[in-house]
Amino acid sequence: MNLILHPTAGLRGETDVPGDKSITHRALLLGALGDGPSRITGYLDGGDCRATMACLQALGVPIDVTENGRCPQRRDLIAVVQGVGLRGLQEPEEPLNCVRSGTSMRLLAGLLAGQPFYSVLTGEAQLRRRPMDRVVLPLRQMGGAGCARIWGRQDGRLPPLSILGGGLQGCEHILPVASAQVKSCILLAGLYAEGVTRVVEPGPSRDHTERMLRGRGIALTTEGLTHTLSGPADSLAALDTTVPGDFSSAAYLIVAGLLVPDSEICIRNVGINPTRTGLLDVLTQMGGAGCAGIVAENERDEGGEPVADLVVRAGELVATDVGGEVVPRMIDEFPILALAATQAQGTTRVRDAAELRVKESDRITAIVEGLRALGAQIEARPDGFDIHGPTTLQGADAVPHRGDHRLAMTWAVAGLIAHGETIVHDADCIADSFPGFVPRLSALTGASTGSVVVSGTEVAS
Repeated sequence: MNLILHPTAGLRGETDVPGDKSITHRALLLGALGDGPSRITGYLDGGDCRATMACLQALGVPIDVTENGRCPQRRDLIAVVQGVGLRGLQEPEEPLNCVRSGTSMRLLAGLLAGQPFYSVLTGEAQLRRRPMDRVVLPLRQMGGAGCARIWGRQDGRLPPLSILGGGLQGCEHILPVASAQVKSCILLAGLYAEGVTRVVEPGPSRDHTERMLRGRGIALTTEGLTHTLSGPADSLAALDTTVPGDFSSAAYLIVAGLLVPDSEICIRNVGINPTRTGLLDVLTQMGGAGCAGIVAENERDEGGEPVADLVVRAGELVATDVGGEVVPRMIDEFPILALAATQAQGTTRVRDAAELRVKESDRITAIVEGLRALGAQIEARPDGFDIHGPTTLQGADAVPHRGDHRLAMTWAVAGLIAHGETIVHDADCIADSFPGFVPRLSALTGASTGSVVVSGTEVAS
């Protein structure tokens, strides 16, 4: 699928976004360990979550996906997970393919470390280049002195990962970098470990795992940035989950609404968990004295997660500095923030974001490469970048995204404000996290404008 984009004006209307990817991953994993069936309403049928589902099915967990009524939106799918209990997983006959999903591999590594069998986690080339030592080292520590229960290339730094599970001991882990994936991996292993498992973070990261474990009867305590549970757990209650709209997906429509002139849009049912909404805080700050606006309406709680409708109005932005504790709260949103910064008055400086270099791509290098192709003024830093604005962007052919879904969506939004034609080639990767991105964006531009044209087979709808 190739996307051909032209500048537009006046995004209008209401839309929604698919279910939250992070919550869907965790609902599948914890549903598999539950004592009985659980329903996931709003299941995200994206590539990454399909990878987690397929791995669980290979471990002997029955999962079925059905439509919720007649609504065609993907976020109204229901996944029914027939939980097999904490100790009911079966040894897989073949390596478990996580495809391109780092979340699948890291969370499954923690789960599989507690199982009394052998398993292998692998994936596509993009995933096999991503570092896994940040989960391998804590899991080895939990395996006991001198007992390496998990192996990988370059002494466990790179996948595939081979895991011989069982016999875990609780330990204290002080994370060098705030990471919800690493924290969740260790807590999942802690369900099977003898004694106390404790995770200490240097800063806040998304807390979906903690919320969902407590909701399923696990005595997990959180004091500040320290999370503690005692194992091994006896059982995990089956619990239905309603998945809110993914804020990380909404971010692209939010920034489109801010940047495209004369826009006013409403994005319904978006999760606004404060550990996820760092971008919202930064964009609100960049709006200055009412120049651009994002307003949360109809705030409510659904399934233990805060949810709201977000109303976005276009306007001028001012530059800001981004760093410190806000970074892990918006780690997936830096590509689209960078695009917003190209239209802000002044210099936006991003620091403390070296984690971006080990995502689906080296996102710092890729952001600089892509924005320069569009004519932006940007310089890379070891842990971030500087962007000078506002800059009139120019459309470009083959804006590079390196197979990274978040970059591909960022360049698509850029095409709505850049002069001339912008082409995003091989945009199929968008479906990893945001199936339905193209039709939603097209609907907001107006179906007859021709601002968003699909060339080839649209697998992301």
